[in-house]
Amino acid sequence: MIKAIVTDIEGTTSSLSFVKDVLFPYARANLPDYVRQHKDESTIKQLLDDTCKEAGIEFDTEGAIAQLIQWIDQDKKITPLKALQGLIWEAGYKQGDFKGHLYQDAVNNLKAWKDKGISLYVYSSGSVLAQKLLFGHTDSGDLTPLFSGYFDTMIGGKKEADSYRKIAVEIGYPAHNILFLSDIKEELDAAKHVGYQAFWLTRDQVPNIHAEHLQVSSFDDIELDK
Repeated sequence: MIKAIVTDIEGTTSSLSFVKDVLFPYARANLPDYVRQHKDESTIKQLLDDTCKEAGIEFDTEGAIAQLIQWIDQDKKITPLKALQGLIWEAGYKQGDFKGHLYQDAVNNLKAWKDKGISLYVYSSGSVLAQKLLFGHTDSGDLTPLFSGYFDTMIGGKKEADSYRKIAVEIGYPAHNILFLSDIKEELDAAKHVGYQAFWLTRDQVPNIHAEHLQVSSFDDIELDK
């Protein structure tokens, strides 16, 4: 019986185009000025220090900015970058520059599952702040009350089985009582390896006839175990 659902964001609850065509370019365009304006704040200082240590370079604001831009261009899932992107997106959401995109089928079913007493969680490579911002600023309003918790790369990589073990411990349910939703096969493989149930959101993709995972084109097609 499913007692908790953990969902990915990109390609699952939200379109890849929103992240790739709106959020990422916004962060890239605004990162240099944002860092320069806030570089004396303790949070930004720490993120810049973490960036330089990760890159193996001496602490330098402009060097860190260049490294962060390079990581964005390479689509790297590096924690200080994700944290900084979240802060930049926070400013964008608050200024009304954009709203978080969610598929309507995702909104409807997340609400229905919550009403049935199922605990809902998010696990994304984007920072917890970025996750809360997206779900907090949607065309359907603030959806953050639906969720009992959020996980990002601080708990581990999304293609690593141990990350899902840790999440199960945090949630407090055996793995077989948890359902994971994603559009990435390797993430589903890792979750299944530790006993999660799983659905592959194919959305506009062509279903993989050789896949071991159950495939659905939308949240409306997900049937939960009784």
